Amino acid sequence: MAKDLEVQEGRAARDYQDPPPAPLFDMEELGKWSLYRAVIAEFVATLLFLYVSILTVIGYKAQTDASAGGADCGGVGILGIAWAFGGMIFVLVYCTAGISGTYTNAPVTFELVLDKFGGHINPAVTFGLFLARKVSFVRTVLYIVAQCLGAICGCGLVKAFQSSYYNRYGGGANQLAEGYNKGTGLGAEIIGTFVLVYTVFSATDPKRSARDSHIPVLAPLPIGFAVFMVHLATIPITGTGINPARSFGAAVIYNQEKAWDDQWIFWVGPMIGAAAAALYHQFVLRAAGIKSLGSFRSSA
Repeated sequence: MAKDLEVQEGRAARDYQDPPPAPLFDMEELGKWSLYRAVIAEFVATLLFLYVSILTVIGYKAQTDASAGGADCGGVGILGIAWAFGGMIFVLVYCTAGISGTYTNAPVTFELVLDKFGGHINPAVTFGLFLARKVSFVRTVLYIVAQCLGAICGCGLVKAFQSSYYNRYGGGANQLAEGYNKGTGLGAEIIGTFVLVYTVFSATDPKRSARDSHIPVLAPLPIGFAVFMVHLATIPITGTGINPARSFGAAVIYNQEKAWDDQWIFWVGPMIGAAAAALYHQFVLRAAGIKSLGSFRSSA
């Protein structure tokens, strides 16, 4: 557990203490209601995320379909789709991040709760936080299962309510756009997910809370903006995955060959991007490896 002192010009120094790393295998969690409450929250949040965002995508395509009386400038446009995804992430992360309480007896802050408990809504985010020892393996597996099931149910609701439009307009499924090869699509997913997970680590960093305590930062806001910006850049390439649950849920309900052929891109890319962001933040920016080596030498 690392403890540092932040000195600010013209302000009193404020210390901070990193939360202890989550145990790799914490079987005791399976007997705690807080775990299942967080898993349910992940399921519901991912369901709502897919329901609203996929409805937005299908609505846009229907409103711009000239053969169905739509107009080229109708609908919300790519900008509106990006806002739908980013805005829903902002809302849902805010609602679910602190659902399960805290690990320690330290003062509760939003920044210290997000990485420990909920508001992930994305297997890539969960995986990145697992690699950084922010969540246990048990919690990681249950979160990812809940997120994928929530995504399937969310897309299922969209198909139930918009059955005449769902298959006609692609079901909101992620697919590699024509003119792009699989390497380009994979690179877009890696970089896009890196931006998102890097933002998650930065927005929930306890050192930032100590250093910039005079500047109130609501963690879901930069996370939502990261999702928004990445969508603007990569919608024309892959439709923007950066969330394996989002891509998987849409593929399951849409169930067309093209969506399944490209599915691996939307799992491999985000997981590589999340791992790179976790390693960069923890071992380069936070110098976790150097701190561990220093602690080992001082105790020797």
